[in-house]
Amino acid sequence: MRDYRKTPEALARLTPEQYRVTQEGATEHPGSGSYLHTTAPGIYVDVVSGEPLFASTDKFEAHCGWPSFTRPLVPAHVRELRDTSHGMLRTEVRSAHGDSHLGHVFDDGPRERGGLRYCINSAALRFVPREAMVAEGYGEYLDQLEAPR
Repeated sequence: MRDYRKTPEALARLTPEQYRVTQEGATEHPGSGSYLHTTAPGIYVDVVSGEPLFASTDKFEAHCGWPSFTRPLVPAHVRELRDTSHGMLRTEVRSAHGDSHLGHVFDDGPRERGGLRYCINSAALRFVPREAMVAEGYGEYLDQLEAPR
C-alpha cells in the first residue's frame, strides 16, 4: 500500500490558494475551480498526500459552482466531520491521511445515485487522467472508470 502522508515537501509545493483551502479550511470562489467543468475519465487525488478520493464516473453537474461527486472512490480515504462554522450546521469532508480540507457533503445529490453531493474545492484536488493512472501508481482504480457506480 502506498504511503499517503502530508509532508513538509508536499506543503511547500502548494500554491497559495491550495494551501489556503487544504490547510486553513478556506473555500475557493464559486465557479473559479479548475476542475469544475472537467469531464475526462480519471481520478481525483488529494493535492497534498496523493490519496485517491473521487472518480470521474461519480462526478456530476450540480450547478453549485464547485465540482460535485456522488461518493468517494475509497470511503476510508474521506473523513466527515461536524462543521458549525459560519452559523450553519454542515458536514466537512477531509482526506483521511493528508488531513486536507476538501469541502462539504450535502444530502441533495441525485437520489438514484445515493442522494449525496460531495461539494469539493478544485484547489484540494489533482486530476490524474485515465492514461496516466498506471504510470502514477493508480492502476488498481481503472475499473472504477467504466460506468457510474
